[in-house]
Amino acid sequence: MQKDPHDPKGLIREAYRIDGISSGECRTIFLDWALGVPGDLDTRDQVQGLLVQYADQPMDHPMTQTLLAALKDAPSPRRRGGRSARVDPTRS
Repeated sequence: MQKDPHDPKGLIREAYRIDGISSGECRTIFLDWALGVPGDLDTRDQVQGLLVQYADQPMDHPMTQTLLAALKDAPSPRRRGGRSARVDPTRS
């Protein structure tokens, strides 16, 4: 069997084969897959390749939804905590 260039460990392939897999399980599998992507490869390109490869799978499959979510831009980080979060600006 030849290794899949987008999924060398077969993690995504196996996720699609598991009946009743949950979204949380797919996210865990995706994280394991993403940690294995070599640094010289663009992860977004790899995810797009997986979506093309598994285009015959249902759009509502949790792994498909996880892969689609991976392509969305992450929200900008917001400052949380610190003095400005503790002090009410309307009070002097």
